[in-house]
Amino acid sequence: MKLKFTLLFAFIFSTALLKAQDSLMLRKIYDEELVNGKCYANLHYLCKNIGPRLSGSPNAQKAIEWGKKLMESYGFDRVFLQPVMVPHWVRGDKENGVIIIGNNHIPVAIAALGMSVATPANGITADVIEVHSLKELDTLGVAAIKGKIVFFNRPFDPRFIETLRAYGTAGDQRFAGPEAAAKYGAIGVIVRSLTESIDNYPHTGATSYDKAGINIPAAAISTIAANQLSELLKQKNTAPVQFYLKMSCKLLPDTLSYNVVGELTGTENPNKFITVGGHLDSWDLAEGAHDDGTGIMQSVEAVRLLKVLGYQPKNSIRAVFFINEENGDKGGEKYAELAAKNKEEHIAAIESDLGGFTPRGFGFSGASPAFVQNINLKWKKLLEPYGADRLTAGGGGSDIEPLKAKAPGVVLIGYLPDSQRYFDVHHSANDVFENVNKRELELGAAAIASLMYLIDQHGLN
Repeated sequence: MKLKFTLLFAFIFSTALLKAQDSLMLRKIYDEELVNGKCYANLHYLCKNIGPRLSGSPNAQKAIEWGKKLMESYGFDRVFLQPVMVPHWVRGDKENGVIIIGNNHIPVAIAALGMSVATPANGITADVIEVHSLKELDTLGVAAIKGKIVFFNRPFDPRFIETLRAYGTAGDQRFAGPEAAAKYGAIGVIVRSLTESIDNYPHTGATSYDKAGINIPAAAISTIAANQLSELLKQKNTAPVQFYLKMSCKLLPDTLSYNVVGELTGTENPNKFITVGGHLDSWDLAEGAHDDGTGIMQSVEAVRLLKVLGYQPKNSIRAVFFINEENGDKGGEKYAELAAKNKEEHIAAIESDLGGFTPRGFGFSGASPAFVQNINLKWKKLLEPYGADRLTAGGGGSDIEPLKAKAPGVVLIGYLPDSQRYFDVHHSANDVFENVNKRELELGAAAIASLMYLIDQHGLN
C-alpha cells in the first residue's frame, strides 16, 4: 500500500511539474511575441514592397526569394526551395460590366473569376437570367438558358455563426457554375461575390472548367451591383435586362515556381515533422494581406519564436510557404509528394489560412470525440489565459490536405481565428495591410507556436 501511495504521489507531482513547465514556456512565447514580434513588420514588407502574388507572376517569384532570405536570416537549421510547376493565369487590363435596359447603361463593379477565359475583343451582350442554385439550371433547361448570361445570385446564409460555413454553402456557384451553365448553352456567367458585406468590391476566386466542354467567360459582381441587377430583373421593364461583359484574361503555359521551407531539426526524431504553413500566392486584386499574408507570417514567426527562446525541439519543426493554393493547390500536392518520396513521418500539420484575426483555437481534422476530449483535458487550461483554447473537431486546410493520403497518421490542424470579418476582404481589392490588426496577428503567431511546442513535447495521443 505504501509503495502504491508513493508511486501515485510521484505521478501527481511529475504531472504538476510538467504543467508548470508548459505554462512557463507558453508565457515566454507570448512575452517574446508581444514585446519583440516580427510578423507585423514582415507582413508590411510583403504587402507594400512586393504586393499581389498570383502564381506564375514576377511578384510571386520576388516573394519566394524574399521568404527564403527571411528564413535564412533567422538562423533556421535548414532552408530550401521545393520546385513546383504551377498554372499561370493573367487577368489582363480590360474588365467591364454594364447593365443595359434600352438606352440606359449602368456600369457595375466586376472582376474576372480566376482561370476564366476571355470574352471576344468587343465583349458580349446578352439577356440575363437569374438563378440561385446549380439545380435550378436543370429545371430551366436549354430552352430558357441558351444564348443568355446566367446570373448566380445566392447570398451568404446569415444564420451560420461560422462564416466559413456560409462560404462553403455558396461557393459552388463560383467554382462550378460557369461549367454547369455552359452545358445549357449560356454564353457567359456573372456570380454574386462571396461575402455577406454589401459593398462595391467584387470578390474573385477560382472557377473550374470541363476540359472537354465549352468554356465561357465568368466574372464576380459586387453585392451592391448584384442587388441592383436582381431588382431590375424583377421589374416590368419596357426592354429586356441585358448585361455587357468584357474581359481580356488568359491562361499561359505552366511555369516553374517553388514552396519555401524553413526547418529546425529535431534532436531526438529528425525524420519526424511538425509542419506549420500558409500559402504564399494571393489573388491579384490587392496585397493578399489576410489571404494569406498573415498565415505565412504567423507560420515563420511561430518557428522563429521557438528558435529565439532557445527551444530544442524533439522532432523537426517546419514553416512552409506553399505556392498556388488559390488556383491549383500544386504547392500542397508537391509538399506531400516529396514527404512520401523522402519517407518523412509527419506527426502534425497546422495551417493558418483564415485571416489574421483574434485567435479562438484550433480544429483537428477527422478527430473522434475521445481525441478532442483528451486534447481539451491536456491543453485547454494552458491555452485558456490566451483565448486560444477552443479545441474542436474539424479543421485542416487545402495546403495540408494532400498529406492525409501521402503521410498516414498525420493529424491535420486548422488555426481558428475569429471568422466574422474575413469574408469582408477575402479575394477582393479590400485585402490590404491596413485591414490587419497588429496585436491580433501577434496573438495568433504565439498561439500557433504554443501548440507546436505542446505537440512536440507531449505528442497527440
